[in-house]
Amino acid sequence: MKKLVFFFFAFLSFSSVLLAQGNSSYWQQHVDYTMDVTMDVETFQYSGSQKLIYTNNSPDELDRVYYHLYFNAFQPGSEMDIRLQSIKDPDKRMMEGNKSRIASLSNEEMGYLHVKSLNQDGNTVSYTEEGTILVVDLAKPIPSGGKTELSMEFEGQVPLQIRRSGRNSKEGVALSMSQWYPKLSEYDYEGWHPNPYIAREFHGVWGDFDVKLTIDKNYTVGGTGYLQNPQEIGHGYETPGSKIKTKGKTLTWHFKAPNVHDFMWAADPDYIHDMVQMEDGPTLHFYYKNNPEIIENWKNLQPKTEAAMRFFSKNIGEYPYEQYSVVQGGDGGMEYAMSTLITGNRKFSSLVGVMVHEMAHSWFQHVLATNESKYEWMDEGFTSFISSLCMNEIMEQNKENPFEGSYKGYYALVNSGMELPQTTHADRYTTNFAYGISAYSKGAIFLSQLGYVIGQDKLMETIRKYYEDFKFKHPVPNDVKRTAEKVSGMELDWYLTDWTQTTYTIDYGIKNVEADGEKTKVTMERLGEMPMPLDILVVGVDGTQETYYIPLQLMRGEKDNPYPNIKRTVVKDWAWAYPTYEFTIDKPLSAIKAIAIDPSQLMADVNGENNVYQSNP
Repeated sequence: MKKLVFFFFAFLSFSSVLLAQGNSSYWQQHVDYTMDVTMDVETFQYSGSQKLIYTNNSPDELDRVYYHLYFNAFQPGSEMDIRLQSIKDPDKRMMEGNKSRIASLSNEEMGYLHVKSLNQDGNTVSYTEEGTILVVDLAKPIPSGGKTELSMEFEGQVPLQIRRSGRNSKEGVALSMSQWYPKLSEYDYEGWHPNPYIAREFHGVWGDFDVKLTIDKNYTVGGTGYLQNPQEIGHGYETPGSKIKTKGKTLTWHFKAPNVHDFMWAADPDYIHDMVQMEDGPTLHFYYKNNPEIIENWKNLQPKTEAAMRFFSKNIGEYPYEQYSVVQGGDGGMEYAMSTLITGNRKFSSLVGVMVHEMAHSWFQHVLATNESKYEWMDEGFTSFISSLCMNEIMEQNKENPFEGSYKGYYALVNSGMELPQTTHADRYTTNFAYGISAYSKGAIFLSQLGYVIGQDKLMETIRKYYEDFKFKHPVPNDVKRTAEKVSGMELDWYLTDWTQTTYTIDYGIKNVEADGEKTKVTMERLGEMPMPLDILVVGVDGTQETYYIPLQLMRGEKDNPYPNIKRTVVKDWAWAYPTYEFTIDKPLSAIKAIAIDPSQLMADVNGENNVYQSNP
């Protein structure tokens, strides 16, 4: 039987969503950073001062705070190093043959970040460095609703490029500076989140950043924030005809970044810096090596970046910042506030693909900002979903199912026997394979399959309302579920529970098809543990098509007909506890050529072999 696929994307342009409904019990912390940093490009060591204003909006009095010192992970014997050596399938980027690259770092090659002094409102505090976490016992508790100023001096050394951050990457980028400063840990309704860094995910506090960076004057700097002194800097920022006068061997770059929870910068003496000002949109910055082999691709990347920005702003919500930087650096692709680091020596389609994925994170991680360590699938998965749609449009891929790769990955995970529930903490996955597919592929399917459950139009409305209601609020899984319930009018607790909190699988089959006089009786069976509503396509011998819809009783509702040009019959609900279900087709068995479960192939049924009935030729 010819493979039947029905998929529609006309739902991608919908009117604006309802305004967010306030939650009077909601609170979140706020932190403002003022930093002055000097980088020595010969030794790759840097020193800095940091003034941090911390606002305690929680209902709790706090007598302790925590900082992240991420660069301490790049030392032999660190938790990241030991985890790399003990996990079954280590990240190849971090390995040299069968050995950890971190384990072989010399004192000059490793990374570190140390606090030299720390005061609270002028009073000395006690602190202890525990790997990548700084534990600080405050001199005076911060009352609920109170503020405090934490002032520190710190010093660091940039490690060789191994994972995300570092110096002297394989592509020759001098400095990829992410997770480079002492970063205050998040405190929320669950408490503190001082997770040690083992190369996985992040969680941060929103605030305003004011950063001054002094570096060799030949280096071009780009990343997060708005440059405050372009006429002192040059490097592509100056206006035409202006003359830049510099004194000495260094320049001080001054950036401000409002309402972000991270700050990244990269620097290289050979960066080309291009700017594209979008009409009714942000300024796009591009920083890439002056390498003849990549320049053409990076020039062609720029209109695709603009197209991606428009796609996401239209289908998720308006991008809230005035600039976005695409920077060559890092070890693959990684999102940061207002920016991304991506490797640049790629085929054009790959270059666009990594840019699109990392840009999509600007909405799901840097504006919504779920706790990636606990709900990585809400970031990586949702980003994978929307970036697949974006690539299908801006690269004119014309795929019938843009998420086909996600489904293949998920089925491979199920068949491997290594799947863990998506509630597993990102750091606790026993294999990188299981983590990656659970976060990216299964996370993407959460949305694509939700579109199957509630309807594609309702799914896109859900995404837009979710973004509008929860931007800058650190949403949790229940928030996206409740948004979908409000939009669809259906009950979806069963969906969130079974898909994310268990490893239950979906497996429906056509158990029996038999004549019933001038009608046909079909017996369905549920073989998997997770229930679902069913779309069933019936193809007649004469080529006619019709569908039967079996609502899941747990949903307490029905989706609209996803195929309005095809007749649909809604039959009685299927209560999940019953393993079998019968319905009748109003035509004789001899008139039926085929019956198929889910013609859209968006339901992640792990066994497609029992999904189709075909009459004998």
